[in-house]
Amino acid sequence: MPLILDSPPPEELPDLQEERRNDHHEADVVVVGAGILGCAISITLARQGRSVVLLEKSLKQPDRIVGELLQPGGVKALEILGLADCLEGIDAIPVRGYQIVYHGDPVAIPYPANAASVSTLDPHDSSKTSAGTLRGKRPEGRSFHHGRLIQNLRQRALRTPNISVVETEAKELVKNGWTGQILGVKCKTRKEDDYYFAAQTIVSDGYASTFRKAHHPHSPVSKSKFYALELLDCPLPAPEHGHVILGTHAPILLYQIGEHETRALIDVPTSTPAASTANGGVKGYLRNVVLPSLPPKVQRTFSEALARTEQRDPETDTVIPLRSMPNSFLPPVTNATPGLMYLGDALNMRHPLTGGGMTVAFNDVVLLSELLSPERIPSLTDTRTVLKTMKSFHWRRKGLSSVINILAQALYSLFAADDPQLQALQLGCFRYFQLGGNCVDGPVGLLAGIIRQPFVLFFHFFSVALYAIWIYVFEGQRPMSGSKAKQSLLLSSPLFIPVRFLLSVQLFWKACVVIFPYIFAELRR
Repeated sequence: MPLILDSPPPEELPDLQEERRNDHHEADVVVVGAGILGCAISITLARQGRSVVLLEKSLKQPDRIVGELLQPGGVKALEILGLADCLEGIDAIPVRGYQIVYHGDPVAIPYPANAASVSTLDPHDSSKTSAGTLRGKRPEGRSFHHGRLIQNLRQRALRTPNISVVETEAKELVKNGWTGQILGVKCKTRKEDDYYFAAQTIVSDGYASTFRKAHHPHSPVSKSKFYALELLDCPLPAPEHGHVILGTHAPILLYQIGEHETRALIDVPTSTPAASTANGGVKGYLRNVVLPSLPPKVQRTFSEALARTEQRDPETDTVIPLRSMPNSFLPPVTNATPGLMYLGDALNMRHPLTGGGMTVAFNDVVLLSELLSPERIPSLTDTRTVLKTMKSFHWRRKGLSSVINILAQALYSLFAADDPQLQALQLGCFRYFQLGGNCVDGPVGLLAGIIRQPFVLFFHFFSVALYAIWIYVFEGQRPMSGSKAKQSLLLSSPLFIPVRFLLSVQLFWKACVVIFPYIFAELRR
């Protein structure tokens, strides 16, 4: 028998739905994966009176190196879902914005007090913002150990009526051979086959989904990995801020995840020469390239954390490996299979540079709580109405999800600049932030998941591109190295302004090449 955990109903009221879930393995909804989205959607649907079975391979606390920073838009979604208290008791750290360090030169980009109304561009509005916060009170995100938040969400699911949490491994979807409708899930519980059936099956089994291939037309594309270190008692330059370190390398992220712990995520693109075996591998790259580029006050704790990865595990007598995770992009598509919904990273992924994944997930649950409510869909067996609703979900989520997706991919292209045009755009982006005002409030409001207008993203991206062109044409600044540096120095003369103006077409073209593929990906059905 599988391990089934359920909250008992009042003794005087027998719960027929619980009997149906536990004895007959039938429910209104079966959710695969008790992660961020799986727990949140299970709790939300159960509160609406749906009978839910939540399946999870292991209920032990997960230990991941991403999913550790929740933007203010995600915190707000948790409040709407009534789950904000899950952020308590996990040693979570307030996040008040970011600091970008460009070749040692820092610029602060705090979350703006009027972030929710930045997109209106109305300087005369002194009332409450659309998020309901007063001007002057800046929104906050949270950073934490990922597994601690997961366990709080799972505990909430266990205490919520109408949910049965089952520790079992989902192996394959059960499909009606005549209609193609998904009927449920085949599982393996203690080496024995088991089955769970429902009107709707929600697959939220994460970035490495085992079910995605058969029903999602796209495969994740990964061009780099994040390698992780945990720094102890690290004195960050700007406490309670995320840090992005830019230089001649791919971006490095630093953010506190506990009272004493700081996460360092180092992006290493595929086939990076400095990370080759001949140069000492990834550890050689961290030691020789990354360490010298960090703020001086961070270098000691980074070096100590790197040294710990070279120690031997006393239990296995093996060297403790560096932990890594692929940085993937997966465009969203409409859920069109009867009886099946793909959600979370199983549906849609973007580079974790901007920390937007959980914000998208929680806001998807907020939207689905409205679209799938019993007032709109009394019975989830109404497959035609559910499919129509999922089409609406695909487009309505884009106010936020498309902004987060496009911003993450475009920013990564600039921050991991590997050619002169991208380096010029990277410089333009940094200088744009230095202008302050709406040049900071707009972009960070988008990143925070508060401004939900794709046009605002389009506006700021091409403002950065045009500003980069202005810098290049009239100041002659375009970062280069090696033999091209001398050529760049020659072209920096005012006499070459007409030449630089002609060459600036390359910058604008590169900006279009960066952003338009991701815009087109969001326009697909």
